[in-house]
Amino acid sequence: MSVRLYAMTCGWLTMPLHMFLDGEEGEIRLPVPAYLIDHPKGQVLFDSGLHTDIQDPVNKRAQTITKYFKPEFKAGEELGARLERCDVDVETVRYLVNSHLHFDHAGGNFQVKNAQLVVQKREWLAGHDPDLMKSNGFALEDYDHGHDLNLVDGEHDLFGDGSVVCIPTYGHTPGHQSLKVRLGSGDVLLAGDACYLRQTLEKLHLPKVVHDKEEMLESLRRIRALQTAGARIFYGHDADFWKTVPQAPAEVI
Repeated sequence: MSVRLYAMTCGWLTMPLHMFLDGEEGEIRLPVPAYLIDHPKGQVLFDSGLHTDIQDPVNKRAQTITKYFKPEFKAGEELGARLERCDVDVETVRYLVNSHLHFDHAGGNFQVKNAQLVVQKREWLAGHDPDLMKSNGFALEDYDHGHDLNLVDGEHDLFGDGSVVCIPTYGHTPGHQSLKVRLGSGDVLLAGDACYLRQTLEKLHLPKVVHDKEEMLESLRRIRALQTAGARIFYGHDADFWKTVPQAPAEVI
């Protein structure tokens, strides 16, 4: 059985560094990743990037986002266009796995309308609770588009063969999850925002704002354990690391 992994850059964001590393000053420019996993039983997307509304500077949502972030997101960088370059029809993707429901991870969900959406149940519930939506910065227009839903609780093996497994990594948001992918070269963990940067993992340096610090620390320890066991960690938004990752249509080996 051959499982293939492809990495895609769906824009860039610049924001205050303390949002990623508490106590640090300045700004950080970071990639917005999405991933395609090609499995013999179907294709999987891990995260969907930004909503195309952000490409229009007069759009109300774009204006809201630019109050806090500096997006770089041109036509042709959205998820559907990235998939076209890989000769993938977005309408045939079987699963869309959201690490969590923030705008830069679920904003492109509307483009993947035929896929089953796989989200941790506690994340989806938080994404429909007014208080938790406000405290976590969730917006329904990013993620709720009437998909066939699979609300999972904890680890979930997508194909039942151990090759693509959702790993709960709570803390950044109430129900954040990462994705473990078994390639011919070994396991890869797509960490999402459970681990923004290499420094986050090496120094357990948390961001200024986090839903639950203790849960995030526990998730980082779990990621460390997977790394010790041999998994390669793909950090959520590490620009230096991202320079080393082949971009689709090239394959991650």
